Amino acid sequence: MGPVTATATASGLHERVLSRLGPALVSGELAEGDVVTIDEISRQYGVSRTVARDVVKVLESLQVVTTRRRVGVTVRPRSEWNAFDPRLVRWRLAGPDRADQLRTLSELRRGVEPVAAALAATHATPEQCGELTAAVIGMSVTGRRGDLEAYLEHDIHFHRVLLTASGNDMFAALASVVSEVLAGRTHHDLMPAHPEPTAIRLHGDVAEAVASRDAARAERAMRAIAMEAQQAMEAAAPAR
Repeated sequence: MGPVTATATASGLHERVLSRLGPALVSGELAEGDVVTIDEISRQYGVSRTVARDVVKVLESLQVVTTRRRVGVTVRPRSEWNAFDPRLVRWRLAGPDRADQLRTLSELRRGVEPVAAALAATHATPEQCGELTAAVIGMSVTGRRGDLEAYLEHDIHFHRVLLTASGNDMFAALASVVSEVLAGRTHHDLMPAHPEPTAIRLHGDVAEAVASRDAARAERAMRAIAMEAQQAMEAAAPAR
């Protein structure tokens, strides 16, 4: 793999090195306990020591590595990594343990989003109810066209609004994680060419239940969405 071009901005270099080094870490290419130095990162990726240090600081914030003087940059045990960071989620979805990451994230969604939907039926504002309905309409239109990128935008917005409407800041903080799951499903060919009408209808059921303050119905419909998504991904993954 060639060096990163020197014509890119410092920010672009930083992100580009992260996009290579991060996946190398989650794939196990750099294993727990492995040690590298700033100079080695600088040479391998063709960037300055300043850019290399900035990249390491990001990895430290994710609790993926630790840095000690006269030792270098050491890969930490996976159990200590910040598993909820969207970047780690994205890297794992692009790596060899995609199936395991999808399983754990699907289980997380099943545990959180149905409860969030029930809470949203109590706490959602009229504006949030309108946003949920608009997102479902957008999903329906773009789904029929087979425009998966546009569909994804509406789908992400729906789930972000729903988690925020729960009134629970902890649930709302998971919106970025759920967004990465939805994006990963689309970008790794785990979506059908045209989204399932049943899935869109269930999103509509959630929006309608939230607007009518029916917590039990909102929870049931959201649980069905999470189950449908997990089953569809499991069915698609072996074929890939």
